[in-house]
Amino acid sequence: MTTIAEEILLLAYDEAEGRLLTSSIELDAALGGSLLAELAVNGRIDLADKKVTVLDPTPLGERELDATLALIAAEARQRKADWWVRKLYSSGVRKRLLSGLAERGVLDERRHKVLGLFPSTRYPERDPRVEREIRQRIGDVLAGAEPDERSAVLIAVLHAAKIDRKAFPGADKARIKEITEGRWAADAVAKSIAAVNAAVVGAVVAATVAATTASG
Repeated sequence: MTTIAEEILLLAYDEAEGRLLTSSIELDAALGGSLLAELAVNGRIDLADKKVTVLDPTPLGERELDATLALIAAEARQRKADWWVRKLYSSGVRKRLLSGLAERGVLDERRHKVLGLFPSTRYPERDPRVEREIRQRIGDVLAGAEPDERSAVLIAVLHAAKIDRKAFPGADKARIKEITEGRWAADAVAKSIAAVNAAVVGAVVAATVAATTASG
């Protein structure tokens, strides 16, 4: 089974050539938000209030999620979701997740040099069935099917990071808004989705400003 973060990665990369289809700033923020969301979906943390609270420190058996849970549990102060998304914001998370998908045979890891000088890695799909199932599930929800919590969170994070425009260019905007606003969900679920959504948007803005300032 894939995690929400892994599903975002598969949707954010070109299947054939393994190129990133969106901004790395937006993607890395989305991955941080998806780690929080997955922990919330599995009852490990609470995002319904303004601060992230650990409900159950028991590991889930997935490396990146367990590392994130341990990090939150070890923090002396309770922090807001946007603080944690910025804390988790890192290309290292993306690289570890991509390498993990390659190890499991979902992606192929191809190293090459740009202009014969600069090392680069692409991740074309080796097993297209995994992304095909994700697209079918999310496509059904966008077409009107009742979403489960994981699918709704995935759509919300994709939308917050503007990846939905690349992954599902023909999707109905009103339907995406309905899902991301949590109108279908119980109050606690709706608040969790809203918290992650706001945190990802905030992290994208902060990272964009930082990158612009550094380049200027």
